[in-house]
Amino acid sequence: MISAAVVAAVVGFVPATAQAAAPSTGPGRAADATAPAAGAAKGTTEQQEAAVEAATEQSAKDAAAGAEARTEAETAPKAAAAAPYFRVFTGSSTSNAHGMGMAAGVSTDLKYAVINYTVDWGDGTPEGLEFGMPGENVYLKHTFAKAGAHTVTVTATEPVGKLTDTTTFDVVVDGSEFTPYAPTRLLDTRDGTGAPAAGAVAAFGTTKVKVAGNGGIPAGVTAVALNLTATNAVADGHVIAYASGTKQPTTSNVNFTVGRTVPTLAIVPVGADGCVELANRSDGTLDLIADVTGYFSRTAANGYTSMKPARIADTREGRGTAQGPAAGQSTFDLQVAGEGGLPARGVAAVALNVTVTNPQGSGHLTVSPSGGRVPGTSNLNFEPGQTVANAVIVPVGPDGKVTVRNGSWSGADVIVDVTGYYSADGRAAYMPTEPTRELDDRTWGTGGVTGQNYYRHYVPQIFGSFDSVVMNVTVTNTQGGGHLSVAPDPNRAVDYSSGKAVRPTPPDSSVLNWEKGATVSNLVQASLRNTDTIDVWNRSWSPTNLIIDVFGRYETS
Repeated sequence: MISAAVVAAVVGFVPATAQAAAPSTGPGRAADATAPAAGAAKGTTEQQEAAVEAATEQSAKDAAAGAEARTEAETAPKAAAAAPYFRVFTGSSTSNAHGMGMAAGVSTDLKYAVINYTVDWGDGTPEGLEFGMPGENVYLKHTFAKAGAHTVTVTATEPVGKLTDTTTFDVVVDGSEFTPYAPTRLLDTRDGTGAPAAGAVAAFGTTKVKVAGNGGIPAGVTAVALNLTATNAVADGHVIAYASGTKQPTTSNVNFTVGRTVPTLAIVPVGADGCVELANRSDGTLDLIADVTGYFSRTAANGYTSMKPARIADTREGRGTAQGPAAGQSTFDLQVAGEGGLPARGVAAVALNVTVTNPQGSGHLTVSPSGGRVPGTSNLNFEPGQTVANAVIVPVGPDGKVTVRNGSWSGADVIVDVTGYYSADGRAAYMPTEPTRELDDRTWGTGGVTGQNYYRHYVPQIFGSFDSVVMNVTVTNTQGGGHLSVAPDPNRAVDYSSGKAVRPTPPDSSVLNWEKGATVSNLVQASLRNTDTIDVWNRSWSPTNLIIDVFGRYETS
């Protein structure tokens, strides 16, 4: 059947409505060349009939093409709706030796959802899990078993819409672990070792010790164990050791007098330039010697474990070695691993307090790992009849022993107390702090700690769980000879108002010895395991003033 619109077009009369309804040019097609233009002249009947047939045929083709186009449009896939924006972000901060705190959240255009957060801490521990809402942060914290770098992966998931996003970052916790180092002399101003030239340090002058990048010590170390020796002093005074490039503190490490050679172990922060600075706080020149036995860095190495001080050697009674003074220019090996509460295996280095007493002549003592050549370093110096002690950190030989050498030409008794050790499975990492004087009882006007009495030193554990604290203890204005002992106090969390606290029993170990009128100091790594208080015992029958300078702490969390 021919539509009225087609007929009208053929005969030349095209009403407006018919014109609007005429087939349009299909996609990709040119206008029909056979269709007469509007207003064309009338033809013959045959021509008109032929035109009608042609128009009818074209109309059918156009109708079919239009239907096909409509079908394609209806069946074509609709454009996918845009997925909701969903991105996870984190912010982290370390706050102690092993731990980190982290905030996590999701940036999204979802208004209502429950978001699951899972955290892979990168240390083999079970993943953390937390839940949150859009626009809210979740907070997680974690304690790593070891110091060093860890890769943390955070994944956020919205389970209904099956949305997920992951971010990964690296974190280095703040704590440092210990690497033993064969005892090596880094500085000797007498011959210019480690100094621009030979020559004593000027009055109130300073000198530097290159640590990081020196020998086998890597860059980036945070602290170093140095045995500092003051000798050839022209005036009495003290030495301050501190990180190069920082403000000189008001603490002290070595106290010395004219005519005596005095050693003291120090754990010193290392400056940004890899150096430690030593200040001569006297109005005369002074020679300084520095021997390294290990260093600390923010990498997984050996953690520290403190112990209740235990005596493992005393030549006076044959404990740990043969009875009788160690002969001059002789050595003896001392079993360390498995003794005094130390484990039988895995001890990389040991913290000792070594005392020489009853020496028959002047000399020095050297403690070194067994199985090797005794180095040309020293740990303590002595004079005839003097009793002198010094803290020692020394690597342990492969057989679990250390070697003790009497560098004097005469005999001397040797006493060794163990206070802690470093091992791969040790939990405590070192945190250097700004050197701080926490006690000087000369300012109290009390006359100091009375004879056979003790001072309780409280150590607040606000930022973590402490294994021990590193401090320098000094006695001065001594009114008689004696020795000092340090031990953890057993009365933590006791209600003193109820009268339940008991007087502690002083340990049978010592950390320093003195004569009347002397000022003597020594490094102490005092245990804080199961307590927050340290007892410092005056084991003299006369009062003495006490000074405590704190340099750092070992943290387990």
